[in-house]
Amino acid sequence: MKYLFIVAFSLISLFSSAQKSFKTGDIQLDTDLNEINARANLDFGAFKTDLSISYDISEKKIEFMHGSLSMSPGDIYVALEISKISKTPIDRVINVYKSHKEHGWGNIAKELGIKPGSPEFHQLKNNSKKMNKNNRGKGPKKGNGHRNKNR
Repeated sequence: MKYLFIVAFSLISLFSSAQKSFKTGDIQLDTDLNEINARANLDFGAFKTDLSISYDISEKKIEFMHGSLSMSPGDIYVALEISKISKTPIDRVINVYKSHKEHGWGNIAKELGIKPGSPEFHQLKNNSKKMNKNNRGKGPKKGNGHRNKNR
């Protein structure tokens, strides 16, 4: 029992330390972005491909955002969503991010015309929920299951 408690406490500590504060001004949106982070970190290649197709952006640009700018998958996703919703070029969103990232995505969104409580902000929240819902159960493929190897 004592061992189980120690393992559980260690896992809780590990999970809570992995949480990132996106500072969107909305707890549910922050939670959704952390879920996006967790899933994308399991298979960043698939995440990158999905974003490239969904937002018509090159995988090279996504790699730049992730590597050179140290943006987490959640940061990349919300930057692309804000770009799409506000009809702002992604390079402008990135520039605002670089100069305002310490204030969080809520401030960045407001700077780009998405006000808290606005229809655009609700769209941002709803889209992050859909992103998570669509990717539930997706993860790295595992083995061949119970297929007959003699076929």
